[in-house]
Amino acid sequence: MNRRAILSGFLAFLAVSKPVFAEGGVLTAKEAAQAIDAGDLILIDIRTPQEWQETGVATGAWPLDMRDQKFGQRLMATLQRNPDKQVAVICRTGRRSAYIVDVLAQNGVRKVYDVSEGMVGGRNGEGWIAAGLPTITAKSAMSNLPSDLRKP
Repeated sequence: MNRRAILSGFLAFLAVSKPVFAEGGVLTAKEAAQAIDAGDLILIDIRTPQEWQETGVATGAWPLDMRDQKFGQRLMATLQRNPDKQVAVICRTGRRSAYIVDVLAQNGVRKVYDVSEGMVGGRNGEGWIAAGLPTITAKSAMSNLPSDLRKP
């Protein structure tokens, strides 16, 4: 499956949804970890299953592969089921998460934050792992994901 087909499906899903969310922004990895610990944030790890295996997943994060055909539906379900929580996305270096936040904002969905440092760091900071923030295995992260958001 190619990226264009996934993006088209994601944009089609956004076109039929009715977002009513507040503004988003950028969070550092440390800010995201503190918000997760406080119970105020749902962190979505949009990387691939292979990347989750290689580095682990941020403790408390929900792994949703952005290449999956149901990614848009699952992301919107996460937003709609957590109206009192912030939702943020994280990827490897911050490029994909920035892209997703931008696509959402262009479609009127603004209650999504970008953890711009990513898991391994990049131009926006040291990243989750280098900051010494906790991770869990991909298998544990998947088991913590609400059952209706898991791949069939």
